[in-house]
Amino acid sequence: MRPVTEAELAEAVAGASGPLLVRGGGTRTLGHAVGEVLETGGLSGVELYEPGALTLVVRAGTPVAEVEEVLASERQRLAFEVPDLRGLLGREGLSTIGGVLAANASGPRRVQVGAARDAALGVRFVDGTGAVVKNGGRVMKNVTGYDLVKLMAGSRGALGVLSEVSFKVQAQPEAEATLIVEGLGDEAGLAALRVALGSPFDVSGAARHSGRSLIRVEGMAGSVAYRVRELTARVGGEVSVVEAEASTRLWREVRDVAPFHGRPGEVWRIATLPTVAAEIVAGLEGQALWDWGGGLIWLLLDHGRGAEVAAAVAGRGHATLVRGEGGPVFPPEAPEVAALVAGVKAKFDPRGILNRGMMG
Repeated sequence: MRPVTEAELAEAVAGASGPLLVRGGGTRTLGHAVGEVLETGGLSGVELYEPGALTLVVRAGTPVAEVEEVLASERQRLAFEVPDLRGLLGREGLSTIGGVLAANASGPRRVQVGAARDAALGVRFVDGTGAVVKNGGRVMKNVTGYDLVKLMAGSRGALGVLSEVSFKVQAQPEAEATLIVEGLGDEAGLAALRVALGSPFDVSGAARHSGRSLIRVEGMAGSVAYRVRELTARVGGEVSVVEAEASTRLWREVRDVAPFHGRPGEVWRIATLPTVAAEIVAGLEGQALWDWGGGLIWLLLDHGRGAEVAAAVAGRGHATLVRGEGGPVFPPEAPEVAALVAGVKAKFDPRGILNRGMMG
């Protein structure tokens, strides 16, 4: 099924006699959802774009590349830096903007501006009964219903099928530079990232990649130059600086987890405390890429290590199996959390037909 209007989408969901597998571009699907495929790619196009108000309203099946092209024409962007995981997951197709919000997909700049959910102003979606639900607004001053907008972010189609999303957007900066800090071990290198993030110099990226600590600053050219000098004096190690496109390419590698593309093994995404990131990786003896100052670990391991990962992360974070067949994609939830999730799922999808197997 490939509806091209919201009314057709609502009719398809209401008339479904069995489970539905909701799919945008199929580029970032996780889990083991089953059912008849319901594609949202027919719901495409920009509904409203007001560069002066920094707002964008777009149909959920619109390719991300199209959205980014429209914004770039006005020197604007989605601030949360959408990751492209096709290379990591071995997928083809075009990522959709609805899939981005449904996955709450966010890149390195999250440490500064927040995640996709923090940029979302409003949503329209069809719930599991076929009813159309509108929540939030189309401009930044209208914040009615933000909680429901955030609930849909990261729900991966298990609560409703997005038909329209609205975002606040951001102007592209005049300049960008990245400090590359070498000569430090993992613990010291992560400590340098924490120093940078704790400084007053508005860091927009803090990652550790291929034995180097990377610190990004963006903004007016004079401000960027000043912050680079100040950070260089504070972080220690051997510091070099890349700017403009060279810096952008480097962060694209971090954003898309490029070092793990085409390599055998399972890939875990671990959200944790930056202060314990090095300890977790050392205990598992895997190959790691750290983002968000150590708050996000991308970990490459041999297959079948799920139990070890769960034990290493227990009480210190959250692990998701992004690529591989080593066990459950999402870790078991505490009973009280599981009950809450089941209650929310029953409210929005009482028949249990949306992405069955993904949640609850």
